[in-house]
Amino acid sequence: MKTITVNKLVKEFKLEVLAGKEKLDQEITKPHTHRPGLEFIGYFEFFPMERVQILGKKEITYLQQLNEAERRKRIGNIVNYHPPCFIVTAGQSGLTYLKLFCAEENIPLLRTTEDTSDFIAKADAYLTRVMAPEIAIHGVCINVFGIGILLRGESGVGKSEIAHTLIGRGHRLVADDIVVLKKLSHRTILGTHNEKNKEFLALRSIGLLNVVRVYGRKAFQEETRITLDIKLTKWEKDSLNNELEVEEETTDYLDVPVPHIEIQLQPGRDVAGLIEAAANNWYLQQQGYSAAEDFLSRIEENDS
Repeated sequence: MKTITVNKLVKEFKLEVLAGKEKLDQEITKPHTHRPGLEFIGYFEFFPMERVQILGKKEITYLQQLNEAERRKRIGNIVNYHPPCFIVTAGQSGLTYLKLFCAEENIPLLRTTEDTSDFIAKADAYLTRVMAPEIAIHGVCINVFGIGILLRGESGVGKSEIAHTLIGRGHRLVADDIVVLKKLSHRTILGTHNEKNKEFLALRSIGLLNVVRVYGRKAFQEETRITLDIKLTKWEKDSLNNELEVEEETTDYLDVPVPHIEIQLQPGRDVAGLIEAAANNWYLQQQGYSAAEDFLSRIEENDS
């Protein structure tokens, strides 16, 4: 299971540390935040204590309206579970009682000026991304017309060279050689680099290229959702599928199915152009359009 420290969250969102500085190395193990509303009134049956606890205006206003004894009881009940940290949103003040409790129990108390709903959305998205299950595979990841494509094939088949051609046509490199795949949900796989290969493209006979230095910022993208898996294979005579519409195949990555096609290589074949066509065709299919169905309907109309 992947984890991150509270300190990494502090740095990412530039959070103010109000208490518990000694425990910023505390690990966060769950990729979602929680607002402890029901817990403040004494209901703990489903309390996700491993999550980052968010205290918005509702929670802080409720606590401030309690008398001192009741407030101590309500806060103490939650603090005793030792969540990884508390984050107060909207820059709220008057937190002396919270500071004391968190200091006593050595729990980080943090504050942001962002509104509660905005911060929760950003924090949940960030935690989901950085804590997502991941694998590293050999290939090239590139964004074509806004569509994330994973290029695979045997070493030396020409994946990087084809990616270079696509970059020259205005598309964006995400990762070359090693692609990190992250599972964000049961339907979403994110492709990214491993930091070491960020912005680099390795070309045989040329060497390493930094695509940002050579082609500018437009040539590189940090990450992309993988929507097409394309395998580049050697040309085999009479093996191409020439049917009107190829039956959809998928490849599973971290139990997420990704549409898969195979493109055979042959000298003189515009593989980069075929990849662009595949991307555009996939997009049209998501919009409900089928070229094969359109073609057959025209034939039926002419025959009638």
